[in-house]
Amino acid sequence: MVHRLVVSYGQPDDPAAFDAYYRDTHTPLATRMPGLLRLTTGSPQTLDPTQLAPYLVAELDFESEQAMGAAFASEEGKAAAGDVARFATGGATMTHYELNEVHAPR
Repeated sequence: MVHRLVVSYGQPDDPAAFDAYYRDTHTPLATRMPGLLRLTTGSPQTLDPTQLAPYLVAELDFESEQAMGAAFASEEGKAAAGDVARFATGGATMTHYELNEVHAPR
């Protein structure tokens, strides 16, 4: 079963600087974490205009919650986690959960 970490980044003070740093510095750090199966990102848009959407959402998939814990306990994981404060001027919220696959009826 896949375990997912979701990082929701708030609106940064300087979006262009955030984008460049995330692309050129943070992503290479994050992808070095042992046990990382997949890292995906997206710029969400809200369906309700009265609500603010995160600036960027990153999803990091691991084989299990234990694998995620081991990844963040590693030197690479500590480097990636410690790096967030350097660029996430709009804050970052992290949540994680076990994926449960649900099939839509046909």
